[in-house]
Amino acid sequence: MHKVAKMHNNVPLIEKYRDFLPRAEGSPIVTLGEGFTPLVRAKNLPQMLGCPALKLYFKLEGLNPTGSFKDRGMTMAISKAVEEGSRAVICASTGNTSASAAAFAAKAKLKCHVLLPAGKVAMGKLAQAILYGANVIQLDGNFDQALDLVKELAENYPLTVVNSINPYRLEGQKTGAFEIIEALGDGPDYLCIPVGNAGNISAYWRGFRLWHNDSLAKTAPRMCGFQAAGAAPMVLGEAVEKPETIATAIRIGNPASWREASNAIRDSEGFIDSVTDEQILEAYKMVAASEGIFCEPASAASIAGLIKSLKLGKIDEESRVVCILTGNGLKDPDCALKNSEVNLTPLPPTLAAMKEAMRL
Repeated sequence: MHKVAKMHNNVPLIEKYRDFLPRAEGSPIVTLGEGFTPLVRAKNLPQMLGCPALKLYFKLEGLNPTGSFKDRGMTMAISKAVEEGSRAVICASTGNTSASAAAFAAKAKLKCHVLLPAGKVAMGKLAQAILYGANVIQLDGNFDQALDLVKELAENYPLTVVNSINPYRLEGQKTGAFEIIEALGDGPDYLCIPVGNAGNISAYWRGFRLWHNDSLAKTAPRMCGFQAAGAAPMVLGEAVEKPETIATAIRIGNPASWREASNAIRDSEGFIDSVTDEQILEAYKMVAASEGIFCEPASAASIAGLIKSLKLGKIDEESRVVCILTGNGLKDPDCALKNSEVNLTPLPPTLAAMKEAMRL
């Protein structure tokens, strides 16, 4: 097993894991303090699921600077763009990539263009991209069409693509696997993760393989990827022309990292499955109410997938499982409010009204 010194204050993610990343000595690092997110043990949810022996952990990637796991890869992508003399970056996004790209580009003083599917991006993410100063372009189309345009534009103009097709993005994202191993002392039995463009599941598998020098018999988890039922091309075995799901971050019909993700699932003896919007919302509410963790809907796909897999016997009830929660719930507050049954009707400021509302 590789040995890495413990993190010191203000050490960038790239610097801590420099021996595992494609970076030249002395090259620039654009950082916002990304990475080093907590791995939190679930205490109540296993009991609620009727699996008290389940050792369940959540990797809280929503505590990255822009609120999602994208920052791990973006520090690498933007740092390399600066190193290579780029003046402008571009991405297609369902929201989180645009927020991350815009923030890191602002830090690096680069121009940032983001192409978003109109009406399909959560307001929190759109607000981030705008406030970070990106040139936000909304398209009357979906993410896959936006990414096709990004590729074409980058072929003809001096623009650096910072989507996960950028090779440095997945290199940065694989550091999440390192942190899990450091926290647990080894890999979990299963890693449950949402799948949209399929880059993150690919990156985690890279990380587990690299850390253990491909000696995986006892240490690497089974990679369990979960897509939304309305946007499940890898489950269906074919691209989805018009993907639809409440989980906007994974509303992607033709994943850019499909092949690598498929290899990761196969090589780890894992599986890919889909969960409905109803299952996602149930898990979304359950983890908030039982564990005090507010994640965005796409993140809850990993929990919904775990619950489904436990019921089907695809995941052992006594195993050690890590669910990657990819984004912060504040990214999409509208979803929480629209799906809440709480009565927010204003009451008169009287003791009687309070006693009635509190059932005292």
